[in-house]
Amino acid sequence: MPHDHAHELTPPKDLGPAFRWAVGLNTAYVMVEATAGFLTGSLALLADAAHNLTDVAGLLIAWAAAALAKRAATRAHSWGLGRATIMAAMLNALAILIGVLWVVWEAAQRFQAPVEVPGLTILIVAFVGIGVNTGSALLFMRSQKDDLNAKGAFLHMAADAAVSGAVVLAAAGILLTGWTWLDPAVAIAVSLAIAVTAAGLFREALHLSLDGVPERVEPVAVANWLGRQESVRDVHDLHIWPLSTTRTALAVHVVVAGQDTDAVLHDLSEGLAQTFGIAHSTIQLEHEPCGASCLRTVTASHQP
Repeated sequence: MPHDHAHELTPPKDLGPAFRWAVGLNTAYVMVEATAGFLTGSLALLADAAHNLTDVAGLLIAWAAAALAKRAATRAHSWGLGRATIMAAMLNALAILIGVLWVVWEAAQRFQAPVEVPGLTILIVAFVGIGVNTGSALLFMRSQKDDLNAKGAFLHMAADAAVSGAVVLAAAGILLTGWTWLDPAVAIAVSLAIAVTAAGLFREALHLSLDGVPERVEPVAVANWLGRQESVRDVHDLHIWPLSTTRTALAVHVVVAGQDTDAVLHDLSEGLAQTFGIAHSTIQLEHEPCGASCLRTVTASHQP
């Protein structure tokens, strides 16, 4: 029987403008930083420009994933390409962790062989970096609460803003005291703090890539809610998994009393979408528990 409710009640937010601004700002900053590095002969500035260039690449990956997630489903990809956003979040986390390892390694070498750095130039460029990276992070601040892909971009930019802030402190300290060891010391401290956050992002993305239940959804709460609905006598074989960083799917067997199955399907699917944000539900209605046969039943689908 046809149903008149939407398949996607909460469409993914359009992050295109945020990515467009972030990529533009960071590309411009890379050009400014690289130019300053060449003019002053500062290896530190050139290295950081290369690091920021990888940030632009990370943003482009996340942007491409967000665009793929908006594509309609096809015969080959019946759920669409939303999983690309999970992959992008994982790649962003890996990029941050690799960058952290590189910074720590370089900082360790600096302790053994201190390098004179142009403190004033680094101070000025780092201040610009704080503005660019903070502004880029703010573009994703609201979306990152509900979208792991946006969270990856947000953390990437926030991490760079923190690094730029630390560089400002180190450069100011070097100008005042002449202590060149402040540069690698601050770099290591900030990198370790960033690594903790990036590791959490990677762990969450890996969890979703393995069909883990999204953190915002509690399976016990879903099962209890289903069990409290009118006509529902039993709930079993419940599965919840992510379709993307913002979309969640569910499959479940529900034992019901009564014959108006269309109304029950409508109420359950609409309730799951409104209460838990699960916009794609596959619900098998039964009048008796299926027992062991549940393991081999081909579930009839109903997608709100």
